[in-house]
Amino acid sequence: MTNKPIIIAGGGIGGLAAALGLAQKGFASIVLEKSPELSEIGAGIQLGPNAFHSFDYLGVGDAARRNAVYVDKLRLMDAMSGDEIMHIPLDEPFRKRFGNPYAVVHRGDLYGVLLQGCQDSDLIQLRVNADVTGYDQDESGVSARLANGERVTGTALIGADGLWSNVRKGVVGDDQPRISGHTTYRSVIPTEQMPEDLRWNAATLWAGPRCHIVHYPLSDWKVFNLVATYHNHAPEPVAGKPVSHDEVLQGFQHISEKILKVIRHGSDWKLWVLCDRDPVENWVDGRVTLLGDAAHPMLQYYAQGACMAMEDAVCLSHMMDRHGGDIDRAFAAYNQQRMIRTARVQLGARAIGDHIYHPDGAHAQVRNHIMGNMTVEDYYDRLEWLYGGTGLDQN
Repeated sequence: MTNKPIIIAGGGIGGLAAALGLAQKGFASIVLEKSPELSEIGAGIQLGPNAFHSFDYLGVGDAARRNAVYVDKLRLMDAMSGDEIMHIPLDEPFRKRFGNPYAVVHRGDLYGVLLQGCQDSDLIQLRVNADVTGYDQDESGVSARLANGERVTGTALIGADGLWSNVRKGVVGDDQPRISGHTTYRSVIPTEQMPEDLRWNAATLWAGPRCHIVHYPLSDWKVFNLVATYHNHAPEPVAGKPVSHDEVLQGFQHISEKILKVIRHGSDWKLWVLCDRDPVENWVDGRVTLLGDAAHPMLQYYAQGACMAMEDAVCLSHMMDRHGGDIDRAFAAYNQQRMIRTARVQLGARAIGDHIYHPDGAHAQVRNHIMGNMTVEDYYDRLEWLYGGTGLDQN
């Protein structure tokens, strides 16, 4: 080992989690974030029990729990009839089965927990205005090329720079992301504006023909997060674009008034065109590897993007420790351990969007019949592979 730190390209949730995980095992790192400040875009995020497994491993479990809202149910509704299809209680039996709770949290609060953990560590350096455009490497280390012409040298490089990762270009060499044709609109509603009969302490999803709507409480019940998604055959990627209220409403005129009235309360809408990539088998190029969306970008339908990135961080730091800092062995073991699990989430998220969230007619009736007749234990069994994971399990 040299005295050079491990370079992490990207200061989002995955990049900070990687830095924390490495620090837990005594490895120094430098996080290079291209933005002028360290912050997180967006409102709500759902956290399965596997996220809390990761928080504990990363040393920020108590802080993460203080910022979370603990919902009572995962609830699936029929957006056409307004009726409940099914729900999964998230009470003590759920926590006992999976070892941790299910919660929702504001992205900014979650990010703040990870950022504070990094700032408190002597082993982590944080830099902004540092856009990694590529890398060079030899047997002794890696040199990350920045957009300003500077080079940052380290013992290895972790690409945690998201869907449009520059590091991925050198590792995988693929082209543009896959555009799903699904567009998501996000808003936040003050709790007093949320229809009183829908102020549920639940992560609720309304499934409709070619569309769905998600809502849940945030920030100590001050607001409700609202996410509305529909198929509009969007031809190109868009992220965070402000859009009009009328543009949002046009994709949901066919659904029940019961949920349509919630969308009408939304304001300051922003648009994202959902993209992912096909799974790949290899995330490693010598002393360089990928993490989070740079490795396995996925659609939102499993609510696992951030969870998988944190699991990656847990696994990578564990392998670095297990193999005594041997980059070749650690990165190869990390890749092998994580690839199948993350590919399963990537492909499963696509299937959920098509077959559970967005079907119509007879397809939707079959969904309602099957899911409405499953028991709580049936759902627990179906979710064991996902929520029981720690990032160290290959499943």
